[in-house]
Amino acid sequence: MPILNRAAELQGEVTEWRRHIHAHPELLYAVENTAAFVAEKLRAFGVDEVVTGIGRTGVVGLIRGKGEGRTIGLRADMDALPLTEITGKPYASQTPGKMHACGHDGHTAMLLGAAKYLAENRNFNGNIAVIFQPAEEGGAGGDAMVKDGMMERFQIAEVYGMHNMPGLPVGHFAIRKGAIMAATDEFTVSIKGLGGHAAMPHKTIDPIAIGAQIVSNLQLIASRSANPLKSVVVSVTTFNAGNAHNVIPNDASFAGTVRTLDPEMRDLAEQRFKQIVTGIATSHGAEAEIEFHRNYPVTFNHADETDHAIAVAEEIAGAGNVIPNIDPMMGGEDFSYMLLARPGAFIFVGNGDSAGLHNPAYDFNDEAIAHGISYWVRLAEQRLNA
Repeated sequence: MPILNRAAELQGEVTEWRRHIHAHPELLYAVENTAAFVAEKLRAFGVDEVVTGIGRTGVVGLIRGKGEGRTIGLRADMDALPLTEITGKPYASQTPGKMHACGHDGHTAMLLGAAKYLAENRNFNGNIAVIFQPAEEGGAGGDAMVKDGMMERFQIAEVYGMHNMPGLPVGHFAIRKGAIMAATDEFTVSIKGLGGHAAMPHKTIDPIAIGAQIVSNLQLIASRSANPLKSVVVSVTTFNAGNAHNVIPNDASFAGTVRTLDPEMRDLAEQRFKQIVTGIATSHGAEAEIEFHRNYPVTFNHADETDHAIAVAEEIAGAGNVIPNIDPMMGGEDFSYMLLARPGAFIFVGNGDSAGLHNPAYDFNDEAIAHGISYWVRLAEQRLNA
């Protein structure tokens, strides 16, 4: 079947909500206005229970069906990014330095549209928990909601997430079983050497030269330590040292990220990272201080739930418009914490030919709204009427 008629009818109203959220972006956990907007809408729809303050500023609405049954969770993220928007749209961000550059405004609006439909129709047994999460962009809001007891409080049995994908045509979906997005670890390294005159390097322990060797050798983790069939990315994204042409500094520091798709590779990458940094620094008489932080885990789609998601997407979009085994991506997603707590699946919905995510020219494509609402509604109805 194509998109639901009611979803198409709701598109204009949901677009207005999306553009309101887009114009008023908020960061991390400081999404009080967005959360209040969401809670107000849910209450207006007649959602049976609306709970705020979960995971600090998250919102959960519980919609009860026509009979007894399980509860499934549908999740959207609410937070924006610290970027200055350059789209020039009439509804562009009204807050300098903040913008919805990842489409969380669209995710929130689509789930609100689905909540309105589901509260109107209640063509399912059991319950639907619509989950609106803060702090996806680096704040681990998904983890905060899980740790706050959300799954137990609402007795959620399965949980599903959705994210827009620039470059994938509107009306198309993409998904895969297993690892679909990477673990996102972060590191900071400080090299302590011995500074001196740039014309007398033999009297120094040059932290810049040592740091450069380390940065270069870190690439051997992917090319020589990892199984060629396993994915790992090590990216150094900052390097800071010195402030004069003729002075070798005492210290240098660099930072970056490690991305992996399975636990064994994650462990190996961390082990080899520390060995390389410490080994090279020690061999040159320097000291290295390492901060290695394990951030979001791998986003791992469960097999049965992914099959259900594929079937619903194909019902909405047509089998030819669903990629059931898309290549995994090395970006991170904190819906991973919810998938550690409960079985479920994470799917991508097409955003068309837009600017890329985390780009100041990006904008969510409102033409995707009816497709996203239809997916959420049919997924909920099918899982609770099975």
